[in-house]
Amino acid sequence: MSNFLTTSIGRKFLMSITGLFLVGFIGVHLSINLLLIFDDSGELFNQGAHFMATNPMIKIMEPILGLGFVIHIIWSFFLEYQNFMARPVKYAVRKAGESSSWASRNMLVLGALVLVFLVMHIIDFFYVIKFKSHEMTTALVGGIEMEDTYTLVATLFKESVVYCILYVLGGILLGIHLSHGFWSAFQTLGLSNKNWLKRLQFVGKIYAILIAVGFSVIPLYFLLKF
Repeated sequence: MSNFLTTSIGRKFLMSITGLFLVGFIGVHLSINLLLIFDDSGELFNQGAHFMATNPMIKIMEPILGLGFVIHIIWSFFLEYQNFMARPVKYAVRKAGESSSWASRNMLVLGALVLVFLVMHIIDFFYVIKFKSHEMTTALVGGIEMEDTYTLVATLFKESVVYCILYVLGGILLGIHLSHGFWSAFQTLGLSNKNWLKRLQFVGKIYAILIAVGFSVIPLYFLLKF
């Protein structure tokens, strides 16, 4: 395995696997977050958040997910460094946009900006819910007492226009990053013939748009309504 990871295809394979793993998580995470805009009482979102926090399978997957994030991020910087060392002087390329998309040429920059969005999200939500739950208010939903996660999230969106704007930008950047990362991951895994590649590129664009719109509409909802 160690020898495989030292090869070019091995390094790309690891990036693809961890990337696809995170693509799935992002979809699930967004589906829970969208409950914020379908019920102003907060009960739906609190139930969803409570399920994610108490489900045994989620608890098992959580450290694996965290490891996936770390590997994907560190490996991307490592690959970029190796590419730079292998070619310290960039070749003169004319009309680069004709052979590759802007997103594909700037994946590291996009990834770094998405990382800022991720860190902001972890500090404001995940860290508080996970390690400061004793400081949160509670809510009674369906006869079950649980952390009032809705109030934590909704309050931040309602009180900070700047945070809403940053969150929208983060969602858009995430979508742009996925627009290339989604189909290129499958390409690395072998689905690279013309028919499959075109289909995956189309699906990747649709998925990226849904993710960008989905994450953006949540702060915009609170910004415009409240």
